[in-house]
Amino acid sequence: MYSQSVTTPGQALCHLYFHCCLKDGALSPAEIDGLADRFVALGMQKEMNFKDEMRAYKSYKRDIIDEWLYLDYLIKLISPINTLALYSHCLELLVSDEQFDRAEESLIKKIASLLDIEEAQQEIIQKLVLERKVVELQKII
Repeated sequence: MYSQSVTTPGQALCHLYFHCCLKDGALSPAEIDGLADRFVALGMQKEMNFKDEMRAYKSYKRDIIDEWLYLDYLIKLISPINTLALYSHCLELLVSDEQFDRAEESLIKKIASLLDIEEAQQEIIQKLVLERKVVELQKII
């Protein structure tokens, strides 16, 4: 089970990011780039092996019965100080493959709820993230 595989805040953050990227069942090149960028920016590659963490995530992913409890476990372990930043990172990973389906929408709402992010804040962050994605794709401001 995940509680045996994920025991540190860094692992929890890593597995939360994996969960966001793999919610749709596939890992696109854009999602891999997004993960790599975050891991390097946060210095996480120094404390863990991502291939090992991905294997661990994939080993228990099918056994996640209650996503709410899983996310609650990860977020409590992370114990984030900057909840809006964590929320925006998760959202950026969810839209990095240029798709955003109902399952991903449900996931980000659960994350927002667990982070106690108000609806108005969610809407602003979503608009910002989506506009940045458009700028990135179209190369225009």
